[in-house]
Amino acid sequence: MKFIVSSSELQKALQTVSGVISNSQSRPILENFLFEIEKENLKITASDGETTLITSLEVKSDAEGRIAVPAKIFQEFVKTYGDQPLTLSVKDAEDGNGKLLEILDEKDNFAVALDHAEDYPEIPEFDAAQSVTISAGILSEALNNTLFATSNDSLRPVMTGVLFQFKEDETNFVSTDSHRLVVYKRTDLMNAEPVEFIMPKKPLAIFKSILASSNDEVSIEFNENMAKFTFGNNIWICRLIDGKYPNYSAVIPKENPNVLTINRSLLLNSIRRASIMSNKSTNQVRFKLSGNILHLHAEDTEFANKADMQIPCDYNGEDINIGFSSKFLTEMLSVLSADDITMKMSQPNRPGIIEPVDGLEDQEKLLMLSMPVIGM
Repeated sequence: MKFIVSSSELQKALQTVSGVISNSQSRPILENFLFEIEKENLKITASDGETTLITSLEVKSDAEGRIAVPAKIFQEFVKTYGDQPLTLSVKDAEDGNGKLLEILDEKDNFAVALDHAEDYPEIPEFDAAQSVTISAGILSEALNNTLFATSNDSLRPVMTGVLFQFKEDETNFVSTDSHRLVVYKRTDLMNAEPVEFIMPKKPLAIFKSILASSNDEVSIEFNENMAKFTFGNNIWICRLIDGKYPNYSAVIPKENPNVLTINRSLLLNSIRRASIMSNKSTNQVRFKLSGNILHLHAEDTEFANKADMQIPCDYNGEDINIGFSSKFLTEMLSVLSADDITMKMSQPNRPGIIEPVDGLEDQEKLLMLSMPVIGM
């Protein structure tokens, strides 16, 4: 078995799928890439047992076969090359035990010991009950706006993923960790039959970086347990999170008469500065609004650190004094690209809602909610 491949194209393909491979594998075979050659097509598979990523690229070959290539050492090796052809061939080891992958460049010769390809698990097959199509750009934008707010709490698995909620007149992408909530809505994306599923965070984080540079369509097929994303030369198959997502709409206050409008960068930089003086367990920064001045206050009584700041803003509503987590606000404001944002509030013990004033298309809406931090 022998094939010739561009080192830069191979490096790009390995980068596409390698994010799913974990070092702490309970199944050592999954620390390998599975290479499958069929004439002039090389299919590369990586998996962690829950998520399987597959990509394909063209090679020069007339061979067919399967090999399991140690992922870490092989990827590190390929990274050392610029753009040049590499000749790869499979040979028997000199001691007769196992096989080697020989790598030839213009003048040097390298060899990597191969694992047993027959031990690599079969790619999951499933019957898709339903399917939807979404542009890579929209999916990338949805993930940029939601992934950061997912939970890491394994005891509440539904919150560790993103809810995909397709409706007859809109589609929502939702994430929450119970302290904050993000709802990214598209009115130009809909499905005749309402469907929803919860995608785990890890594969979505990998998808996000791949999707950002493409305008292709992504086909999503799914059933109760699995989802399959097909996109360009890539196929991603992953297990869905089982469970019912919380009724997030019930958490969003309907009446929010106190409305702060402010420059996003100004507020973000001010919160970052104030947070340095805040209590490190609560990260609390208090918003005191009166007239068109936002008073920011942060304090760590244990070390006598304190910040008091005054920021110009546009405020309509009653005087209010409310505390928020500077950590959560900083993450939210960093994700947004708007010049100005509104912050809508009702009571000091009720959530605050952040929405961009500008920077969105007519067909998209974005709502971010932060629970208040009570007490100092």
